[in-house]
Amino acid sequence: MTNIILHRVLPIAKRLISERVLPGETVVDATAGNGNDTLFLAELVGENGRVVAFDIQQKALETTHAHLGSLADRASLVLDSHANVRQYVTEEIGGAMFNLGYLPYSDDQSIITRPSSTIAALDALLGLLKKSGIITITVYDGHEGGSEERDALLAYVRTLHQGDVHAIRYELLNQRRNPPFLIGLEKMKDFTEVRKVDEES
Repeated sequence: MTNIILHRVLPIAKRLISERVLPGETVVDATAGNGNDTLFLAELVGENGRVVAFDIQQKALETTHAHLGSLADRASLVLDSHANVRQYVTEEIGGAMFNLGYLPYSDDQSIITRPSSTIAALDALLGLLKKSGIITITVYDGHEGGSEERDALLAYVRTLHQGDVHAIRYELLNQRRNPPFLIGLEKMKDFTEVRKVDEES
């Protein structure tokens, strides 16, 4: 009998993305932070692929650039909100990753992701995402403002039409100190504009 291993949230996010993103594709790191996901995506898409990484803090992009090392030429680092992704990405994408909250080890932890920009980015990215592509959102809600973003995000996900997008929530239930949980969105058919469950089919 095969043993089932319950991974933590971040490895599951990477596993979901790695199962769908192909070499040579464009992908988005919506929250560059310290560059861990940007590096992972750069390795995944290969020398012919492209990573577009967003952050509103110059310090985060500088750290990300250093973290990329010899793979820096595979990434475009954008000092702007991920809500404006369509200004920088027009082609189809293979996947996208979010880590919500604040920049780890930052001196100013009041700079956090916000519900309005996160949801605007998701709307745009779902339109750009290829059929069968995956978006992962790692949600940290233990900081000030985190619960508001969590609730707004979950409410948004529940409005997505099940014929267009499948959504999962993955979490470890017996962890202390507000552990993160994961939302995964899989695009089930081609569309460019997000359809909601309360809209006419």
